[in-house]
Amino acid sequence: MRKGVIHILPDDRLGFLCPACGCLHFVDHRWSFAGDYDRPTFSPSIRVNGVAAPTDEELDEYARTRKLPAPRPFVCHSFVTAGKIQFLGDCTHELAGRTVDLTTGDD
Repeated sequence: MRKGVIHILPDDRLGFLCPACGCLHFVDHRWSFAGDYDRPTFSPSIRVNGVAAPTDEELDEYARTRKLPAPRPFVCHSFVTAGKIQFLGDCTHELAGRTVDLTTGDD
């Protein structure tokens, strides 16, 4: 279920669409939520770690050689305040250091 820009999961987690990652990031009871579903604020910061998806070039190389590409660490670290997401400098994506509006992805 979605309310405003927030996705509400049955297990009481809340999610928002990250414009840098193109997927949902989730918070649970460990984060405070100000209650505004259209212009949410969460505290503290939200850090997502993982492995970046292979690039088109890496997939092409795999198709030719069947050798898996080396994993590339991925970090998305942000503050969500009043409906804006501020990406911190340790992010490994192109929006590092920028602040943008949260959206539903439908716009």
